[in-house]
Amino acid sequence: MWWVYAILSAFFASLTAIFAKIGITGVNSNLATAIRSVIILLVAWGIVLARSEYKGIPALSRHNIIYLIVSGVATGLSWIFYFKALQIGKVNQVAPVDKLSVALTIVLSVIFLGESLTLKTVIGALLIIIGTMVLIFEQ
Repeated sequence: MWWVYAILSAFFASLTAIFAKIGITGVNSNLATAIRSVIILLVAWGIVLARSEYKGIPALSRHNIIYLIVSGVATGLSWIFYFKALQIGKVNQVAPVDKLSVALTIVLSVIFLGESLTLKTVIGALLIIIGTMVLIFEQ
């Protein structure tokens, strides 16, 4: 079932790029990111409240909170740079290059989480890296 959610994530991420490119026309990219972040905050908390999942807050450890905060900072920085790239670049170049994060995540999962690599994973990551280089240097 995980792959259904992953495909839905990819689908909505693709819509994000298209709608963001349209939405940032004539708008400062940092302001656009801030507006988007408020909407995400409202949607996420709306779901948490509707499903009574806020009851899990007391169970969060200091470790959970620290890493969720750090993850949030990384997400915020990613969005700021993504929106700036969308503002000055083409969606069909920016969005695929942004997905270099997939290959980087594979490498970082081995380094920090001790996850193992398969030959298929290595080949997939290398293809993503090569594809990214093709898009960057296609000019």
